[in-house]
Amino acid sequence: MPSEDDVVDTADVFGLLGDPRRLKLLVALLDGELCVCDLAAVTGMTESATSHALRLLRAHRVVSVRRDGRMAYYRLDDAHVRMLVDLAVAHTEHTDAIHPEHHTETAR
Repeated sequence: MPSEDDVVDTADVFGLLGDPRRLKLLVALLDGELCVCDLAAVTGMTESATSHALRLLRAHRVVSVRRDGRMAYYRLDDAHVRMLVDLAVAHTEHTDAIHPEHHTETAR
């Protein structure tokens, strides 16, 4: 078993991936690095919301940044993050999720 701290840190990463807006950013970054304005355009988020999400993802080492003058380009931090996002997307693309919370109870 991993240490308790490692379990908590891993749960935090899954929590970050569990937000649809942050996940959209990560999926957009699968194709390579992008600046905040391009990420906002691709995901339909405001630049402010995009920046806020990226700060959070960066603090948890899910994304990293490269600065070029005044521009900042974000990318997935490493191959492990890419693998997590790739596997999660592939899993949902080939399975039909059952959402019991969305189904109404059948008449008795």
